[in-house]
Amino acid sequence: MRVHLLERSQHVPLGVEDTFALFGDPANLERITPPWLRFRVLEPRPQALSAGARLEYSLVLHRFPIRWMTEIRIWEPPHRFVDFQVRGPYRLWEHAHTFEAVDGGTLLTDRVSYAIPYGPLGTLAHVAFVQRDLRRIFDYRRDAVAALVAPKGSAARSRR
Repeated sequence: MRVHLLERSQHVPLGVEDTFALFGDPANLERITPPWLRFRVLEPRPQALSAGARLEYSLVLHRFPIRWMTEIRIWEPPHRFVDFQVRGPYRLWEHAHTFEAVDGGTLLTDRVSYAIPYGPLGTLAHVAFVQRDLRRIFDYRRDAVAALVAPKGSAARSRR
């Protein structure tokens, strides 16, 4: 199994506790996910994330409907949490969210380890569109988070 890595870091002008709380609210997941995915968290929706919480959601990717379930297996407020795919399109999906206090706010880092099923066909799909799709989704996420937390009249800085 070939494991791929996507890592993004972004500075947000909020304290680490506030930034962690923003990401600990499942309602914000829909707010920072691209509209073209038609992403919806399904019921029952947890009011807040915690260790053992499961989120089930639906989305549409390249016209194909997808149901996905993740579970929070590591929960260490306000520094990190990690969700793992329980059921979904990947052979492996592990998404670590880390929050580090820095001057002027928080350094938010997303680190996604993922593997595509279907052997050589999965490898071809990764090269043809999966890698590009994930970059595009996380680019949108970066911009949506920046807009969500930016003080009026300024823009949050981000870096890849």
